Amino acid sequence: MADRLGAYRAKRDFDATAEPSGRRFVVQEHHARRLHWDLRLEHGGVLVSFALPRGIPAHPAENRLAVHTEDHPLEYLEFEGEIPKGEYGAGTMSVWDRGTFEAEKFRDDEVIATFHGERLRGRYALFRTRDDDWLIHRMDPPEDPGYEPMPDRIKPMLARSGDLPRDEDAYGFEVKWDGIRTVLFSDHGHLSLQGRNFSDFTPRYPEVRELARELGARRVVLDGEVVAFDDEGRPSFERLQSRMHLASDSAVRRRMRDTPVTYVIFDLLYLDGRSTMSLRYEDRRQVLEALELEGLGWRTPAYHRGEGSALLRATRELGIEGIVAKRLDCPYEPGKRVSGWIKVKNVCLQDVVIGGWTPGEGARSRHLGALAAGVMEDGRLVYAGKVGTGFTESTLAMLTKELEPLRRADSPFDGRQPPKGTIFVEPRLVASIEFREWTKSGTLRAPSFKGLRPDKDPQDCVREGG
Repeated sequence: MADRLGAYRAKRDFDATAEPSGRRFVVQEHHARRLHWDLRLEHGGVLVSFALPRGIPAHPAENRLAVHTEDHPLEYLEFEGEIPKGEYGAGTMSVWDRGTFEAEKFRDDEVIATFHGERLRGRYALFRTRDDDWLIHRMDPPEDPGYEPMPDRIKPMLARSGDLPRDEDAYGFEVKWDGIRTVLFSDHGHLSLQGRNFSDFTPRYPEVRELARELGARRVVLDGEVVAFDDEGRPSFERLQSRMHLASDSAVRRRMRDTPVTYVIFDLLYLDGRSTMSLRYEDRRQVLEALELEGLGWRTPAYHRGEGSALLRATRELGIEGIVAKRLDCPYEPGKRVSGWIKVKNVCLQDVVIGGWTPGEGARSRHLGALAAGVMEDGRLVYAGKVGTGFTESTLAMLTKELEPLRRADSPFDGRQPPKGTIFVEPRLVASIEFREWTKSGTLRAPSFKGLRPDKDPQDCVREGG
């Protein structure tokens, strides 16, 4: 076919004429059991078809899997609609792009073609790697010269503790959500949830994974928190505990019914080939809000510009932990604790390292009685007091299970030591503690256990104000 069309092509400038330049192609977005894209190429009276689970690469460094499927009839060039449940490929199919292509090669194990569509443009190679598994590779430089490959890990930016800033008009104010800090990566329908220390939270929160279908072919990195809400609609870290330590998919599914979670989105770090981290906070928020990400398992609450005092009063009345003040001109600095973000708390909270425990007495004799807590000072673990309240039967059982394998003979604390009879452990677990104030001797007054923090690194547990 290519030889017969040589004279036709030689007489035309396809940059100046709308005449068809070659064979036709279509890319269909296919919301089946798993979201994917179908690339179909006209060849020999049929459409040679490939399923693309991760879409079409925009950069030569981003090869994507292409699964060779059965040939389809030419009518599929125009097909959009619903494939009924129970049929092969059941789900919704829509045309994502269509156009024409010229093939330099069209062999059983390799195709090299230049595409002319609205979205798919440029020179690509498809080549077989094993059986029906192929790869699709962009051979041209990215069409957008400023295109940046999507990162696969980002350490979130952190806030300092402090008082409400005096120049409130220079800040945006958000509710402090009291959840698990999570960076979300969504790439052509594939979503992952990453904790502060790069832990993979994706299997724990299936309700959030549905966001990938809404985002579709977009490539997005978001910053936010996974939050569980109580019956009054307030964020509850205690309730979230029941979703944080589940060992099986079946246990996760059971808990989803009685303890659903929501991904609360408050920042945008990357969008469709561009990092947004160098933008001002208010500009990042403007782009984020334009995405209109609202669903059953996710939402984007508005921020309050220059209304910090009012928001702090409102959260105090509702019994919410506090607010975060963010300078409107502040860029996003991954992994840094910056002065441009300030945590302003209604209650005193402190992340501590668990360095041991003392056995319980009476009704608690089969469980731990109190935790030996510490904070980091100049790389040393310093004793910060005993935490003996705030536990439930389930949290006591969970803590015993987590701490038993970590036993050690000597103390991990440097300097002042906990009481005699303390059973020491490797300082690997982090707990969130609510307390009244720091005493003059450097211990927590009236501390109460809120829950474990698997998203926190022990080295990050430094003393905060209170």
